[in-house]
Amino acid sequence: MNEIRGKRTLAENVIEYEIAAPSIVRNARPGQFVILIVDEGGERVPFTIADFSAEKGTVTVLVQTVGYSTMALSQKNVGDSIFAIVGPLGTPTDLSGYSNILLVAGGIGSAVIFPQAKALFQRGTAADVVLGARNASLIFYEEEFRRVANAVYIATNDGSMGVKGFVTDVIGSLVQKKRYDAVFAVGPLAMMRAVCELTRPLGIKTVVSMNSMMVDGTGMCGCCRVTVDGKVRYACVDGPEFDGHLVDFDEAISRAAFYAEQERGHVCRLKGV
Repeated sequence: MNEIRGKRTLAENVIEYEIAAPSIVRNARPGQFVILIVDEGGERVPFTIADFSAEKGTVTVLVQTVGYSTMALSQKNVGDSIFAIVGPLGTPTDLSGYSNILLVAGGIGSAVIFPQAKALFQRGTAADVVLGARNASLIFYEEEFRRVANAVYIATNDGSMGVKGFVTDVIGSLVQKKRYDAVFAVGPLAMMRAVCELTRPLGIKTVVSMNSMMVDGTGMCGCCRVTVDGKVRYACVDGPEFDGHLVDFDEAISRAAFYAEQERGHVCRLKGV
């Protein structure tokens, strides 16, 4: 059992949890994730490690309530426990060899790039950060990023914060003024594909984090497979980060939409509508 040490609501249906997990913290690195089981017999749900504290022995995750397990978790409060956390899983982000990095996140993707921003700040090579979302209420960790980033840029679809437009609009402006060694992008598949198409002709190394559907987190189920450079890879063990210029985004988007109708019906039944 793992105790919930902190809980705060960041937006409608988006909650941050700080969970006691000292054994995970000892080996956690930016880019990795955990699998959380809310109650005994519950399903295994993957979450990116948004932050971790060796001093407190806790990991932080951002949870969007979209299904049974996440809704069950939303009912738990500080002092309650969850059944289990497994991790850290996945290959850590390789930040070596770069001096000018641009970190890009769409919506809840902020959870992925925040540990990367912290790590770069601690080694003295703070990154530029671009955050994007539909509106201002879905921009997460703005103040936290400003404490560790070289500069923070924001884009919202409706113009309620920062530039009115998309993260690609901001990136397009930035790359005209500064040469980046690499771009790390996390968010919806369409957003990551758009970022890759922008950076490809510029020859900027671009790494994306694939949030493929996942079950066991060990590569056994094959559910999280993604095609990279014409070869099948598994996000849970080979990733979740891959060279974005080699990812088959058309296939990934098609696979992500496969159960969309069933998921909508499931959420409606859970909410009683």
